[in-house]
Amino acid sequence: MRFLFPMLMTACALPGFAQTAASSNGLPSDPKAQKAYSEALDWLNHRDYAAAVSSFKKADKQDGGHCIACQNKIIELGEKTGDYKSAEFAAQEMIDEAQAPVDQAEAHIRKGVLLLREGVVKNKEDMFAEADREFKAAEAADPKHMQAYYGDGFALAHLKRDDEARDQFQQFVALKKTGVDSVRASRYAEHPELARARMAPPFATVTADGKRLSLDDFTGKVVLIDFWATWCGPCRQALPHIQKIAEKFSGEPLVIISVSLDSDEQKWRSFIAQNHMTWIQVRDGGFTGPLSRKFGVNAIPHTFTIDTDGVLQDEHIGDGSMEGKLKKLCAQARQQQEQPKQASAEMR
Repeated sequence: MRFLFPMLMTACALPGFAQTAASSNGLPSDPKAQKAYSEALDWLNHRDYAAAVSSFKKADKQDGGHCIACQNKIIELGEKTGDYKSAEFAAQEMIDEAQAPVDQAEAHIRKGVLLLREGVVKNKEDMFAEADREFKAAEAADPKHMQAYYGDGFALAHLKRDDEARDQFQQFVALKKTGVDSVRASRYAEHPELARARMAPPFATVTADGKRLSLDDFTGKVVLIDFWATWCGPCRQALPHIQKIAEKFSGEPLVIISVSLDSDEQKWRSFIAQNHMTWIQVRDGGFTGPLSRKFGVNAIPHTFTIDTDGVLQDEHIGDGSMEGKLKKLCAQARQQQEQPKQASAEMR
């Protein structure tokens, strides 16, 4: 599935693992390195990633291995292209350069996330074991760095060491008591096996009527997320299909969330009113919007079907058939809802 790659690029929905603090500085100081760095950025703009990596490596070498910005770019591109060998070397350089405990922790986390992603892509247990060691090193360097515990929870879950994974997720929740990441970590603490699944990324957003919601609000229900825009012809053609699903599954444990990429709020609001789009409506503003980035959306219409545990079950670009999958998932959701009632009745 196309969703798998962008999801891995968010480290299995790990929170907050964007660039570390060092990525905002650490530019090369050597004049030759600065020239090579500029050339690398030009290659990057032309999307010649192999040439860009080569130039970033050159700049880092000319700078005596001190170019943190170069190392970050090498890691990013290594993950993007599958050149994990270059990425791992750059990550280790960051660790070797780090002095302050917080910088050491962030460098170990950076490498841990890289190894975790590599492990998922290659399905290699030793990658998860190495990631676990990096996250443990981050915890030792800075015991209050919450990302280390969350990352280690994932590494341990993939190693099937669920009790240890549970402890790490609980430690993360203790440090980060609120927010969508904390809610998701609490679920992983209860069910560590979910950290091995292709979970939809956690998010919080505001609906057209001003209500705040998050994906984890709908635990126990099936969720269909539909990315679209008023200016998208295929989206307008697919709208009757979404309307039909909303009508057909009315009363079922299904939540539909339409996420618009419109930049014009008034046009969007007028369109949803005129077309009686009565289900949940959210405006993301474009392909660079937070939800679009989280889900790796670069074409619309684009739908994601998520089960009661938050696991991604289906994905379609274009107007694909979804009713069969939705019917099956809703039946499973109803069965899950009935189980506590049956258990309660049997106890009477």
